[in-house]
Amino acid sequence: MKLEVRAAAGLSLQGKKIIGRPVVYNSRSENLGGFVEIISPGAFGDSINGDIRALVEHDSKMLIGRTESNTMRIKEDREGLLVEIDPPNTRADLLESIERRDITGMSFGFTVNDQGAEWNFDEDPALRTVTSAVLHEITITSMPAYRATNVQVAMRHLENYKNSSALNSLGYELDLAKYKTEVLGC
Repeated sequence: MKLEVRAAAGLSLQGKKIIGRPVVYNSRSENLGGFVEIISPGAFGDSINGDIRALVEHDSKMLIGRTESNTMRIKEDREGLLVEIDPPNTRADLLESIERRDITGMSFGFTVNDQGAEWNFDEDPALRTVTSAVLHEITITSMPAYRATNVQVAMRHLENYKNSSALNSLGYELDLAKYKTEVLGC
């Protein structure tokens, strides 16, 4: 199975924590090259409890958090996935870029399980509904492709963030270059 990459817009800071929603359930993607996509609630199943990494621009050399080390936490709710990342102190540049809004997106890398997608070719473009997949990574990106997701760097306590309206304007996007390379082989 080839790794698929999706990205979300809306990044900002809150203290030294990056908080966001890389996956919003039941939200249509942009056109991904002949199809649109929806991630079904619970599609990532128990994989969200695995060793998921937080990266910058899908680069494994730019690791900023990891669930196994508890420097990234993933919570699933009825809206989708919510992440909280504690980046290393050496990444003050990343936090500043988020605060300045130079970087505004989140992304996620995943593989679809066998029989884990339903296709509707009666729609134009075709609709793929992902019902079962494995989550591999969450990424901070300057090239967001989905419009329904959100990332923020926490400046207040998480409770204040949860009460903010920031999560109400979430969006997804696809990192098109990686998609063409990794999925389509172009």
